[in-house]
Parts: sequence; C-alpha cells; structure tokens
Amino acid sequence: MNAQDAIRTTLETSNMVLTSYFSDMSDADLMQRPGKGCNHLAWQLGHLIASECQLLESVAPGAAAELPEGFADQHSKETCGSDDASKFCTKEKYTELLEKVQAATKTALAATSEADLDAPAPEKFREMFPTAGHIYVLIATHGMMHAGQFVPVRRALDKPILM
Repeated sequence: MNAQDAIRTTLETSNMVLTSYFSDMSDADLMQRPGKGCNHLAWQLGHLIASECQLLESVAPGAAAELPEGFADQHSKETCGSDDASKFCTKEKYTELLEKVQAATKTALAATSEADLDAPAPEKFREMFPTAGHIYVLIATHGMMHAGQFVPVRRALDKPILM
C-alpha cells in the first residue's frame, strides 16, 4: 500500500462511518443539533462538502467538483445559527453532492505523485498542515471529525446503534 492508497482508504472509511450515521435519517432529522451551541447536521454535511472542495482546490487547482451556486455561502459560519430548513438541502442532495465531491477527490489523489504529496501546502495551512499530503489527510479525516456529533442526535431520535 502506498501513501495514495492509505489516504484513499482513510477517506472511504471516514465516509462509510459518516454516511451510515445519517443513512436512516429524514430531512427533518438533519435539522437537529447534537447539543447546545452545536451546528445542526444539515449544516455540518454542507460544511464538509464545501470544505472538501475548497481544500482540494488548494492543492489540485481545477480538480474539485463544482457545487451549486451559493452552496458554500449557504453553509458558512454566518449561517450555522439558522434553523430555517428551507435554507438547507435535502438528505438526497447532500448524499449526491458528497458522492460527487469525493469522486473528484479520489480522481485528484490518484493523479498525485508521491513527490506531489511532499509539495508545500498553501501558506494559510502550513503551520498545521505543511504539505499537500497533509491536506489530503485532512480531507480524508474531516468527515470523521464530525461523525461523532451525529451519534447524540441518533440516540435522541431512538435510531439503532450502528457501530
């Protein structure tokens, strides 16, 4: 297994956990917040999708999937307090976009050489993520960072324990 395989496998594992956690949720369920001061699940899904595009674009210009007009703004820090479901997407749309975005990431990663992974990351990320490889690892693990927030919502909704 090489570095690209390890990153791709991590991305697939993170995605499997995340998508499992919302697989049996409704659009209304996605508007639930896991706790006081937390972002609702719909916002978190949109954030993950928009962030993946932005991060991928930073290390592989032109490789990111195209999102619907205004999608990133719809899931920005300024909108995280909104509970207006009409301002967010359906579960079906988030699932479709997540698949599209991750396909683009896998394609870009497959075209990235070991030497390219060692290239410096964009300046704004370098303190925490010094190389392009670090950015790809961030992309691969970002969904897992949020997946735990889906569990309290699942428990509150009496959904089955999945893992």
